[in-house]
Amino acid sequence: MKLSEKIMRKLYNIAGKFVNSLSQEQGTGDKTDKTVTPGMPELIRAVAAEGAVLIKNDGVLPFTADDNVALFGRTQIETFFVGYGSGGDVNEPYKINYLDGIRSSGVLNFNNDLADKYESWCAKNPVDEGVWGRWPRYFPEMPFDDKLVADAADTSNRAVVFIGRSSGEDRENALSEGSYYLTSEELSLLDKVTSKFESTVVVLNIGSVIDFAWIDKYADKIGAVLISWQGGMESGNALADILSGKVSPSGKLTDTVAVSYDDYPSSNDFGAKEYNNYTEDIFVGYRYFSTFAVDKIRYPFGFGMSYADFSLEFISADVKQGDVAVKVKVTNTSDKFSGKETVQVYYSAENTKILNPSRQLVGFAKTKLLAPGESQELTVNFSASAFNSYDDIGVTGYKYAWVFEKGDYILYLGTDSLNAAAVKTFSNPETKCVEQLTQVSAAQYPFDRIDAVQTVNGKKIPLKHKTPESETNLKDIILDDMPADIPFTGDKGYKLDDVRNGKVSLDDFVAQLTPDELEAISRGDYVMGSSLGAKGNAGTLGGVLKSLRDKGIPALTTTDGPSGIRLRASCSLLPIGAILACTWNEELVERLYTAVGAEMKVKGSDILLAPGMNIHRSPLCGRNFEYFSEDPLVSGKIAACVVRGVQSSGLSACPKHFACNNQETNRCHNDSRLSERALREIYLKGFEICVKESAPKCIMTSYNKINGVWGHYNYELCTTVLRKEWGYKGMVMTDWWMRKSKSPEFPNLCDNAYRVRAQVDVLMPGGGRTGKKKPDGTLLKTYGKADGIKLGEMQRVAKNVIGLALAMPDKSTDSH
Repeated sequence: MKLSEKIMRKLYNIAGKFVNSLSQEQGTGDKTDKTVTPGMPELIRAVAAEGAVLIKNDGVLPFTADDNVALFGRTQIETFFVGYGSGGDVNEPYKINYLDGIRSSGVLNFNNDLADKYESWCAKNPVDEGVWGRWPRYFPEMPFDDKLVADAADTSNRAVVFIGRSSGEDRENALSEGSYYLTSEELSLLDKVTSKFESTVVVLNIGSVIDFAWIDKYADKIGAVLISWQGGMESGNALADILSGKVSPSGKLTDTVAVSYDDYPSSNDFGAKEYNNYTEDIFVGYRYFSTFAVDKIRYPFGFGMSYADFSLEFISADVKQGDVAVKVKVTNTSDKFSGKETVQVYYSAENTKILNPSRQLVGFAKTKLLAPGESQELTVNFSASAFNSYDDIGVTGYKYAWVFEKGDYILYLGTDSLNAAAVKTFSNPETKCVEQLTQVSAAQYPFDRIDAVQTVNGKKIPLKHKTPESETNLKDIILDDMPADIPFTGDKGYKLDDVRNGKVSLDDFVAQLTPDELEAISRGDYVMGSSLGAKGNAGTLGGVLKSLRDKGIPALTTTDGPSGIRLRASCSLLPIGAILACTWNEELVERLYTAVGAEMKVKGSDILLAPGMNIHRSPLCGRNFEYFSEDPLVSGKIAACVVRGVQSSGLSACPKHFACNNQETNRCHNDSRLSERALREIYLKGFEICVKESAPKCIMTSYNKINGVWGHYNYELCTTVLRKEWGYKGMVMTDWWMRKSKSPEFPNLCDNAYRVRAQVDVLMPGGGRTGKKKPDGTLLKTYGKADGIKLGEMQRVAKNVIGLALAMPDKSTDSH
């Protein structure tokens, strides 16, 4: 190893230990507090079971009372309950691993001798959990030989092989054994087990999509494959429910599983350190495969099996006053198993000038639990605006606009993207400009993107052309919309309650705030684990000065999520985001997070930093487990359920990371370079759905750059799109800490002044990583100078923060 490599590795380990120490200081749990929130275990168990995806079953599942099951694989005991990082570091009251769930089920017979061997070996060979960004991706397997498997086969007629994978924040999955690919140990285990057992069952305890080529190798020797994901503290009980048949699987994939990694459209443009060109444009996931590479689909988006069988009968599809309603009758045609089915509606646009995918999801609905022979009529409702495309080059005659193009629109109905069948065609006789906008966040460094097609021998071949360049004069836009100053009055004795009760206006209240108070309200209380909030918090904001608290502005406590409330107090460990989305069950997800909102009230959290809703652009993104899907509709709908659930308590959710945080490699500096069309149709669309359907009180920006501009400085996203176009009324915060930079439009402005001008309201946690509790001076440095920060800009930010406080439950303030 070269000296420089040794130094870099040493520095990386030091950095990992430093970040790990911050994490431990924030979230080290109270080991004596094991409080269980009433009703939460049942909800977690239901979600974890409903989100599990059965991708193969020859009838071996569910197990019967006559079966005795041999359990192989370390993760039956050392189960991955959640991914690593801030989103899953929860002080849970308990965790049920797979073995304990099976053991306590009362209905599953398993090989006790084999289980004892695994438990004994695991106890003697504890896993190394690593440090921040250096977590294990898998755990080494117990050594075994042919005799161990043969002895198990003498007792058991069935076998389950558990294969586990984890991933985490600040690091990608890798194209290597033990991450994307199975290890030689795991393949050897499968070789030996499948040689002694018929129809071996494989349970995948994973956080994101891996390689599935090994299924072909074993063919009929593997009878069933179940993706159980990472189900939180009830993982074991949820799996036992599925294996026993107490619950019939009903989860559906929210990502396409390709034949090989190289088949993914982003495979050549992911993981670069400095920047990634999104050359696939809007053709992410199934949008690409359905259009250009149907033969490269191993398991399609939306796919998932049940123990029951279902038939779909199309009834009607009608358009009324801009809304589309597709009616379908779903029947459970099995004679033995109850189950649920998800109906999915897709569309294609034909004979249009703008190239569109062959399939785009526009709506879905899930049945209730249907008994054998039972039917249910479902109506899938969606807005006709789903047919709109964004024209970023003016090919339709409407540049920078959402357009409903002249053409034929075909609706497809089914249970996955590949097998959905055409049921209805609508024709639009003329192109209409639905919404004229302005160019935002367009490419600064043009590259070739997919935007046309050539048909050769009946096969569509993608063609690429240069992305449009930015034509925006952002400086003029900002100056033309500069907020007016509210004349400073000094302290008039007004309290926040006076605003809440209608005695004074918010403007009158804000007019009292001094520049120093305006600076303070635009940042958190400097550190994670603030003394102003519950122990183990991620930081506090709002009333971070005594003078602000004296005026009635509370210190609001933030806590990491989404897989639970990260505090020192005991809090429920939830299933990962991938499971939530794979349920396709909006009502169930909302119920789970309604319970989370209630738990927040008890534990002292005001703002849950969740949901994570970035797009699964590549299966290698290390944080995919937190996020929902390759599809923006699924992402937006499930995120809206999380937000509505949390905020039913009166508290706040905080969707993140706005926007294009689609990889972890060099995430604080990497530039996501993409067309404006891809930005609007794919990477912003989920956030737009979430904002419009659930009105989150907070939103968090991303670490990365978007076409050259960091998320926490991005005026075009945080002001033009979010607030003006979408009508967002809430508060925007940074992800934790931010990068130093000068404003290209206003060179005298840097760092916090640059951020406040973009209307990114709050820097969290408020200071640098060293914990120094002192303003950096960059906000007020140019106050009163030419092109410097304006009083009205700081007051606008203050109004957004105070507006959040007014939207929260009234709480007594701590005046110390």
